[in-house]
Amino acid sequence: MKITLLSEDSVRLEPVPGQMTIEAPTAEQSFSPFHMLASGLAYCTFSVMYAWAESAGLDAGDLTLEVSWTFAQNPQRVDRYDMRFRWPSLPARRLEAARRVATLCTIHATFAQPPVIAIDGTTGPSVAAPIPDRASA
Repeated sequence: MKITLLSEDSVRLEPVPGQMTIEAPTAEQSFSPFHMLASGLAYCTFSVMYAWAESAGLDAGDLTLEVSWTFAQNPQRVDRYDMRFRWPSLPARRLEAARRVATLCTIHATFAQPPVIAIDGTTGPSVAAPIPDRASA
């Protein structure tokens, strides 16, 4: 897989053989937390679409995804993700099904129904301690 930072507010995921790489157009552009979130959404969506393609006997080797985002204020946050996929070999009659499959990604569902985020902290010397397992508490 290859993730390419297209701009400060967009990424592209392409199925490239070998280890996953992250590339930027310039050495000065950094992989921000916002790029990381969008990359996770793209990777998850790609994985679900690829699995569907395999089960449907389709070739997903030319499937690429691009994710862009915009910000909102008060509080500062991402307010919208736009995801586009390009799949040249996908039969036109399968396009709507592919769009539906793209919504089945777990990260997509997490954004649609946000989780509770519990924050804890401490003072004093730094000591490596495991994060408590809330499910068994």
